[in-house]
Amino acid sequence: MKRIAIDMDEVIADFHPKMVATFNRHFSLELTHSELNLFSLSREKPEMLQEIFSLVSEDVDFFGDLPVIADSQRVIEALSRRYEIFITTAAMQMPTSFNAKFRWLNTHFPAIKPSNIVFCGNKSIINADYMIDDNAHNFEGFCGEGILYSAPHNAEVTGYRRVKNWQEIENLLL
Repeated sequence: MKRIAIDMDEVIADFHPKMVATFNRHFSLELTHSELNLFSLSREKPEMLQEIFSLVSEDVDFFGDLPVIADSQRVIEALSRRYEIFITTAAMQMPTSFNAKFRWLNTHFPAIKPSNIVFCGNKSIINADYMIDDNAHNFEGFCGEGILYSAPHNAEVTGYRRVKNWQEIENLLL
Protein backbone atom coordinates (compact mmCIF):
# COMPACT_ATOMS: atom_id res chain seq x y z
CA MET A 1 0.00 0.00 0.00
CA LYS A 2 1.38 3.41 -0.93
CA ARG A 3 1.82 6.11 1.71
CA ILE A 4 0.80 9.75 1.84
CA ALA A 5 2.32 12.18 4.34
CA ILE A 6 0.05 15.16 4.96
CA ASP A 7 1.14 18.38 6.64
CA MET A 8 -1.17 19.84 9.28
CA ASP A 9 -0.93 23.66 9.34
CA GLU A 10 -2.32 25.32 6.21
CA VAL A 11 -3.12 21.94 4.64
CA ILE A 12 -5.76 20.44 6.95
CA ALA A 13 -5.79 23.07 9.75
CA ASP A 14 -6.52 26.67 8.77
CA PHE A 15 -3.71 28.28 10.80
CA HIS A 16 -3.25 31.53 8.88
CA PRO A 17 -6.45 33.46 9.78
CA LYS A 18 -5.80 33.01 13.51
CA MET A 19 -2.17 34.01 13.04
CA VAL A 20 -3.21 37.18 11.14
CA ALA A 21 -5.66 38.09 13.92
CA THR A 22 -3.03 37.43 16.61
CA PHE A 23 -0.39 39.40 14.70
CA ASN A 24 -2.73 42.36 14.13
CA ARG A 25 -3.88 42.42 17.76
CA HIS A 26 -0.34 42.19 19.14
CA PHE A 27 1.25 44.77 16.84
CA SER A 28 -1.86 47.01 16.49
CA LEU A 29 -1.97 46.49 12.73
CA GLU A 30 -4.72 45.80 10.19
CA LEU A 31 -3.06 43.39 7.78
CA THR A 32 -5.21 41.27 5.50
CA HIS A 33 -4.88 37.53 5.00
CA SER A 34 -2.74 38.02 1.88
CA GLU A 35 -0.56 40.74 3.41
CA LEU A 36 0.90 38.61 6.22
CA ASN A 37 3.51 36.25 4.81
CA LEU A 38 5.43 34.57 7.64
CA PHE A 39 8.11 33.33 5.25
CA SER A 40 8.85 36.85 3.99
CA LEU A 41 8.68 38.14 7.55
CA SER A 42 11.43 35.71 8.57
CA ARG A 43 13.74 37.40 6.04
CA GLU A 44 12.56 41.00 6.35
CA LYS A 45 11.74 41.39 10.05
CA PRO A 46 12.94 38.30 11.92
CA GLU A 47 12.57 40.05 15.29
CA MET A 48 8.81 40.47 14.68
CA LEU A 49 8.47 36.83 13.70
CA GLN A 50 10.38 35.72 16.80
CA GLU A 51 8.17 37.91 18.97
CA ILE A 52 4.94 36.52 17.51
CA PHE A 53 6.21 32.92 17.70
CA SER A 54 7.10 33.49 21.35
CA LEU A 55 3.60 34.80 21.97
CA VAL A 56 1.99 31.85 20.18
CA SER A 57 4.29 29.40 22.01
CA GLU A 58 3.07 30.76 25.34
CA ASP A 59 -0.52 29.96 24.33
CA VAL A 60 -0.54 26.17 24.73
CA ASP A 61 -4.04 26.01 23.20
CA PHE A 62 -3.34 28.19 20.13
CA PHE A 63 -3.55 25.20 17.77
CA GLY A 64 -6.52 23.61 19.53
CA ASP A 65 -9.37 25.49 17.86
CA LEU A 66 -8.21 26.02 14.29
CA PRO A 67 -10.85 25.54 11.59
CA VAL A 68 -10.59 22.45 9.38
CA ILE A 69 -9.65 23.11 5.74
CA ALA A 70 -12.68 22.46 3.52
CA ASP A 71 -13.13 18.88 2.25
CA SER A 72 -9.95 17.59 3.92
CA GLN A 73 -11.82 15.22 6.24
CA ARG A 74 -13.89 13.68 3.46
CA VAL A 75 -10.99 13.30 1.03
CA ILE A 76 -8.59 11.90 3.65
CA GLU A 77 -11.22 9.34 4.61
CA ALA A 78 -11.50 8.29 0.95
CA LEU A 79 -7.72 8.27 0.52
CA SER A 80 -7.32 6.04 3.58
CA ARG A 81 -9.12 3.24 1.73
CA ARG A 82 -6.31 3.17 -0.88
CA TYR A 83 -3.28 4.63 0.94
CA GLU A 84 -1.65 4.54 4.33
CA ILE A 85 -2.08 8.08 5.70
CA PHE A 86 0.37 9.90 7.99
CA ILE A 87 -0.02 13.37 9.42
CA THR A 88 3.43 14.96 9.50
CA THR A 89 3.75 18.27 11.27
CA ALA A 90 7.00 20.16 11.81
CA ALA A 91 6.11 20.95 15.41
CA MET A 92 9.65 21.40 16.69
CA GLN A 93 9.46 25.18 16.09
CA MET A 94 6.77 25.31 18.78
CA PRO A 95 7.07 22.28 21.05
CA THR A 96 4.31 23.66 23.28
CA SER A 97 1.90 22.96 20.40
CA PHE A 98 2.14 19.14 20.69
CA ASN A 99 -0.80 18.58 23.05
CA ALA A 100 -3.16 21.01 21.29
CA LYS A 101 -2.26 19.61 17.86
CA PHE A 102 -2.74 16.04 19.05
CA ARG A 103 -6.15 16.86 20.59
CA TRP A 104 -7.14 18.73 17.40
CA LEU A 105 -6.22 15.74 15.24
CA ASN A 106 -8.11 13.34 17.52
CA THR A 107 -11.17 15.58 17.36
CA HIS A 108 -11.22 16.23 13.62
CA PHE A 109 -9.46 13.14 12.21
CA PRO A 110 -10.23 10.36 14.72
CA ALA A 111 -9.56 7.61 12.16
CA ILE A 112 -5.87 8.60 11.97
CA LYS A 113 -4.11 6.29 14.40
CA PRO A 114 -1.83 8.00 16.93
CA SER A 115 1.04 5.91 15.53
CA ASN A 116 0.48 7.65 12.17
CA ILE A 117 0.89 11.15 13.62
CA VAL A 118 4.48 12.33 13.27
CA PHE A 119 5.77 15.38 15.14
CA CYS A 120 9.10 16.23 13.58
CA GLY A 121 11.53 18.94 12.57
CA ASN A 122 13.20 17.84 9.34
CA LYS A 123 10.64 16.07 7.15
CA SER A 124 13.29 14.39 4.99
CA ILE A 125 13.05 11.48 7.44
CA ILE A 126 9.51 10.75 6.26
CA ASN A 127 9.24 7.59 4.16
CA ALA A 128 6.20 8.02 1.92
CA ASP A 129 5.29 8.01 -1.74
CA TYR A 130 3.70 11.47 -1.60
CA MET A 131 3.95 14.44 0.73
CA ILE A 132 1.28 17.14 0.63
CA ASP A 133 2.70 20.30 2.20
CA ASP A 134 2.47 24.08 1.86
CA ASN A 135 6.19 24.56 2.52
CA ALA A 136 8.38 23.37 -0.38
CA HIS A 137 11.39 23.41 1.96
CA ASN A 138 9.96 20.21 3.46
CA PHE A 139 10.45 18.40 0.15
CA GLU A 140 14.24 18.78 0.33
CA GLY A 141 15.67 15.31 0.87
CA PHE A 142 12.21 13.71 0.76
CA CYS A 143 12.29 10.38 -1.10
CA GLY A 144 8.81 10.60 -2.67
CA GLU A 145 6.91 13.18 -4.71
CA GLY A 146 6.19 16.51 -3.09
CA ILE A 147 2.77 17.98 -3.83
CA LEU A 148 2.64 21.68 -3.01
CA TYR A 149 -0.57 22.85 -1.35
CA SER A 150 -1.10 26.43 -2.55
CA ALA A 151 -0.89 29.22 0.00
CA PRO A 152 -0.06 32.94 -0.26
CA HIS A 153 3.49 32.35 0.97
CA ASN A 154 4.32 29.82 -1.78
CA ALA A 155 2.77 31.58 -4.79
CA GLU A 156 6.20 32.11 -6.37
CA VAL A 157 7.45 28.54 -5.81
CA THR A 158 7.82 26.37 -8.91
CA GLY A 159 9.10 22.90 -9.65
CA TYR A 160 6.41 20.87 -7.89
CA ARG A 161 3.00 19.57 -8.73
CA ARG A 162 0.61 22.07 -7.14
CA VAL A 163 -2.91 21.72 -5.75
CA LYS A 164 -5.13 24.53 -4.53
CA ASN A 165 -7.73 22.54 -2.59
CA TRP A 166 -8.77 19.07 -1.46
CA GLN A 167 -10.95 18.48 -4.52
CA GLU A 168 -7.80 18.70 -6.65
CA ILE A 169 -6.04 16.21 -4.32
CA GLU A 170 -9.03 13.90 -4.68
CA ASN A 171 -8.84 14.12 -8.49
CA LEU A 172 -5.07 13.63 -8.48
CA LEU A 173 -4.76 10.68 -6.09
CA LEU A 174 -8.10 8.92 -6.45
